[in-house]
Amino acid sequence: MSTYMAKVEAVERKWYVIDAAGVPMGKTAAKAAVLLRGKHKPEFTPNVDCGDFVIIINAKDAVLTGNKLEQKYYRTHSGYAGGLKETKYRILMKEKPALAMKLAVRGMLPKNSIGRWSLNRCKIYAGAEHKHQAQKPVDAPDYI
Repeated sequence: MSTYMAKVEAVERKWYVIDAAGVPMGKTAAKAAVLLRGKHKPEFTPNVDCGDFVIIINAKDAVLTGNKLEQKYYRTHSGYAGGLKETKYRILMKEKPALAMKLAVRGMLPKNSIGRWSLNRCKIYAGAEHKHQAQKPVDAPDYI
């Protein structure tokens, strides 16, 4: 019995829209990661980038459960001594909700070149409007 191996040239990429309003950020990010990776397709191959494009709208209305708004921090370090910067997620969600969603999606993708390429196909918007109507995106399936 032979095994099917997908080829990058033969991958057909679709566009999906995910509405994050009122949904926990982690659930939205997990659904986006599955679509970006292509794990919902029967021809999924782990070593081939066979995922689709994902548009996440209403990132500012995503919900963080529990006390994450006050207890969770976004940390960056410049590499110099004393270069640590911390921002509470309450502030991050007000000022840069698209960045918070992108960090959540990035954490659920593999930490290699396929994960980096997949993240480039994720378009995140704080509001309900996006500029990808020409690609004719469809709503993401509920079974994911």
